[in-house]
Amino acid sequence: MVVFEDGWAASPLRWLMGSLGEAQLARMDADPGLVAAVDQHVAVLRDAIPLDRETLVDYLLGFLDELRHRGWVFSGESDAPALRLTAVCWLARERGFLEDGSPA
Repeated sequence: MVVFEDGWAASPLRWLMGSLGEAQLARMDADPGLVAAVDQHVAVLRDAIPLDRETLVDYLLGFLDELRHRGWVFSGESDAPALRLTAVCWLARERGFLEDGSPA
């Protein structure tokens, strides 16, 4: 379950990777359906925003703010919000946004 603890917004990409991303990305190794679904969300993001660290973090903050407003909770199921968040994590990992140790 994703819990928005104090300070989560200081490093939202790192927080998301620890609370949802690492487990979801690991699941992708054994679940081709999950890979296909996440790939669709990655494609939407590629078409919608520039894929630099700052823009991805801004997108993530806005998306998470809306999820919090709606009372969304990650249940472990691959619903649309979880797939979009997994896509953000995949992009952050693939683009190396978490490798230099800076807040992301």
